[in-house]
Amino acid sequence: MKLGFVRMPAIELDPLQQRRWENFKSNKRGYWSFWIFLVLFVLSLFAEVIANDKPLVVSYDGSFLSPVFVSYPETRFGGDFETEADYTDPFVQELIEEKGGWMIWPLVPWSHDTINYEAATLPAPPSADNWLGTDDRGRDLLALIIYGFRISVTFGLIVTAVSTVVGVLAGAAQGYFGGWVDLFFQRIVEIWSSTPTLYVIMIISAVLTPNFWILMGLVSLFSWTGLVGVVRAEFLRARNFEYVQAARALGVSNWKIMVRHLLPNAMVATLTMLPFVLTATISLLATLDFLGFGLSDNYPSLGEIGLQGKNNLQAPWLGLTAFFTFAVMLSLLVFVFEAVRDAFDPRKTFN
Repeated sequence: MKLGFVRMPAIELDPLQQRRWENFKSNKRGYWSFWIFLVLFVLSLFAEVIANDKPLVVSYDGSFLSPVFVSYPETRFGGDFETEADYTDPFVQELIEEKGGWMIWPLVPWSHDTINYEAATLPAPPSADNWLGTDDRGRDLLALIIYGFRISVTFGLIVTAVSTVVGVLAGAAQGYFGGWVDLFFQRIVEIWSSTPTLYVIMIISAVLTPNFWILMGLVSLFSWTGLVGVVRAEFLRARNFEYVQAARALGVSNWKIMVRHLLPNAMVATLTMLPFVLTATISLLATLDFLGFGLSDNYPSLGEIGLQGKNNLQAPWLGLTAFFTFAVMLSLLVFVFEAVRDAFDPRKTFN
């Protein structure tokens, strides 16, 4: 009997997409930054598997349990309480070992909210238990960075995506239709962009208890205006080109003209602005956390690490950790978007 294998069809790019991909790869700094950042972000998505105060696998009485994904009460291991078992407790560990069990721990045996009660001083310096040390509350810095990196990047990417859609639509409508549409919405954009974003968010955060989605909505309300100007300028410049007038004469709808013929011309200018929007969003989140108006305490925060570094000058590992984390993260993002900008630039050619 012969076993057959299904051959998956190869993904073939059209010449335009192939040229863009080659242009992207030709920017070595951006290309390698993309892969480094992608690896770091994918690893952060599995933060619970990398850094956690619960074992990945527990062998108990002939069965295999996964406390990272399933909550088990202490009574499951012969304890007295119905609450979730504390696997760092020597009593629980003894209960598991009595049945010939064992545990496999994550690489970093701390979660972002786990407190090291055995630390002699707080903040605790780097040690074999806490590789980067702890903050002034006894939480492991490496775990905080892993979880905080995921929240910061996810927050920035979502806000950038929402801002890009709104900003491109607003700028395209203003530039393509012009006239009173452009004048009316331009005044709105000028008033809205002159609003002190940080102060407004701080005032609202003082009234409401911001969670991830509330804060994301607040930041998105003010971050879209930065893209309107460049998109509007590109549409104003290209709307009277001969091929656009020919498309109008042939009865092509305004929407198709804007999407197919004008939007590609505005992509380079838009992509040039995206790294500024993304890095500004991540920096704004860190600033709000630093000032105490950001995410609530149950969220891991990179900005809070910077605040603790300022308040604990005797613990330089706090400030250095915050600095190098932001420096590496934001630099990689800028390099990646530089390569993306080159990929979409029609004037760029690869060797």
